[in-house]
Amino acid sequence: MSVSAKMRAMVLEQRAAPLVARKLPVPQPGAGEVLLEVWACGVCRTDLHVQDGELTGGKLPVVPGHEVVGRVAAVGAGVTEFKSGERLGVPWLGWTCGECAYCRGGRENLCDQARFTGYDRDGGYAEYVLADARYCLRLPPSYDDAHAAPLLCAGLIGYRALRFAGDAERLGLYGFGASAHILAQIAVQQGRRVFAFTRPGDAATQTFARQLGVHWAGGSDEAPPEPLDTALIFAPVGALIPVALRAVVKGGCVVCAGIHMSDIPAFPYAILWGERMLRSVANLTRADGKEFMAALARWPIRTAVTPFPLTQANEALAALRAGRLNGAAVLVPED
Repeated sequence: MSVSAKMRAMVLEQRAAPLVARKLPVPQPGAGEVLLEVWACGVCRTDLHVQDGELTGGKLPVVPGHEVVGRVAAVGAGVTEFKSGERLGVPWLGWTCGECAYCRGGRENLCDQARFTGYDRDGGYAEYVLADARYCLRLPPSYDDAHAAPLLCAGLIGYRALRFAGDAERLGLYGFGASAHILAQIAVQQGRRVFAFTRPGDAATQTFARQLGVHWAGGSDEAPPEPLDTALIFAPVGALIPVALRAVVKGGCVVCAGIHMSDIPAFPYAILWGERMLRSVANLTRADGKEFMAALARWPIRTAVTPFPLTQANEALAALRAGRLNGAAVLVPED
């Protein structure tokens, strides 16, 4: 490939502004890196948080996108694990220091020096993406490119959040979007009873949730028909935390699975008392990725996707923001 080759990309040049279509040089892989030709990139709510400036830091301009599926176009020096043409996924976690106490303790998701795809590193809203080979994942062959893309964040974060549910039988999912629609299918196959909470009055999403086998679906302004053992919150709405605490049994757990959430309102200690727990999920580890991809052979799921051409990334983000999607939006190449 010529070093002067250009690629199409959708670029965030300033916060709280639409992405801009640009022609950028195709990056060249350095030592330990792979260059992927992008065949699909999921659109994640985290991309909205980056666009809106709700996540501080990161670089500008930046190419968003961290649910990237592509084929290896070139490898840098020292890369021996992957070969040209191989399909890989590039997730949110793009690099860690490997030296801090978190990294050495198996918690690289908490590394203070971590760099993230589509935030600190250019991501997959482009025709090519550069990635550290150590942080790429092999994907199950049973999923085509578009349907594999949501697995790389919506699936991974949901799966990590599910760990904190332990053996909970009655599982509440607040916010039934890309993550919850994947997680619900796994939880149902595990024999759990899933209670899906959507935006109030969103009958279409509630119907979608029931089609995936949930035990009950209703609005987040409704109480579940029976107490929950664990509640997982995917919607970035801090006001849902006291709602979920009131819905879980004593000893139950409320897990906040998003990277950003609006402020949490004050709530009475009484709804936390009774050894209820409140915790968050931060990022993912490479071990999470490998374990989750392997688990899909045991618990096969189907991802619901709505494809958008790359240059319609702003339209995809708007659809996500407005809650007009069942499942996930995915950007795909254009002719």
